[in-house]
Amino acid sequence: MNKLKLDAETWQEKADEAGQKVKDLEQELLEKENEIKSLTTRNQTLEEQNEKLESELDDNKKIVGDSTQLQTSNENIQKKNAMLEEELETSDKTLQETTAKLRESDLKVETLENKLNAIEKEKADLETKYEELEDKFKKAQEELDEISNQLEAL
Repeated sequence: MNKLKLDAETWQEKADEAGQKVKDLEQELLEKENEIKSLTTRNQTLEEQNEKLESELDDNKKIVGDSTQLQTSNENIQKKNAMLEEELETSDKTLQETTAKLRESDLKVETLENKLNAIEKEKADLETKYEELEDKFKKAQEELDEISNQLEAL
């Protein structure tokens, strides 16, 4: 009986741990989703800035021609453009990595949910067994009391 109680407590602890892991993974998932949103917004901003810089570059080429100032300005804009493209590539890579991590987290959450369901089913089975054993014990106790009463009557 005590063993069943200990087993039930053990399974309850395991279920609680699994529940905590699920909560932790859900929190991590939420953080990853927020990070994705942030990176997506930043990516859009960088794309807009990139488009703006490309537009400025075209306008400067048309207006000034081949003056020294234009060349210097053009070189600076191209450097900024290259840096923004690098940042954009870095952001894209980060977004892809984050997406992969999010997928991985989703799989982990699904696995943990499956484990939790299995543990809950096993807990229910153990509770059923416990109730059956308790009923048997009560019946045996009643029979013992009845036999004891019969023996005392003799």
